[in-house]
Amino acid sequence: MEMSEYKAIVEGLLFAAGDEGLSLQQIAAVLEMEEERVRAVIHMLKDEYDKQKRGIQLVELAGVFQLTTRKEHAPYLKKLVESPSSASLSQAALETLAIIAYRQPITRAEIEEIRGVKSDKPIQTLIAKALIKEVGRAEGTGRPILYGTTKEFLDYFGLKTLEELPPLPELQEDDEIEKEADLFFEKFAENFKEST
Repeated sequence: MEMSEYKAIVEGLLFAAGDEGLSLQQIAAVLEMEEERVRAVIHMLKDEYDKQKRGIQLVELAGVFQLTTRKEHAPYLKKLVESPSSASLSQAALETLAIIAYRQPITRAEIEEIRGVKSDKPIQTLIAKALIKEVGRAEGTGRPILYGTTKEFLDYFGLKTLEELPPLPELQEDDEIEKEADLFFEKFAENFKEST
């Protein structure tokens, strides 16, 4: 395999790892290479980003390598985060948001149990849009993060308080509750898009 292919693989691995990043040992294990050769690949990739003044950079923090944005681009990233997004929420994000709104505080595992699928990405999207936040830690093994809605959630859907959420019939199955909550959030999302 050529060096360019190794660099591309490392770049893909670091992108997929996201904020958690990867250690030298993890990358070496995936590539089935010696750590010194992997370190050389990483340094070549880092140098390319730096020389080309790309929008991302490769950094090592506490023995973990990760891709990050450049500090000098922070003002632009801040504008992006603070600007109201015209993009609507995905179906997965709407489902996750509905579950959190009605069952908060709730853990990721509880959300996934209700949805029946992994919910990492929808949770990250909702946090990035400031519609949900960490509200504490659950008791028990591992003390998982509890999620709840934010003031921005209320603003986004035109609610004054959570009490304005439509009541859900008590004897429905979780699937029916989820469908009804989805309809509620889709209606508000459509109204919000029309008003912007």
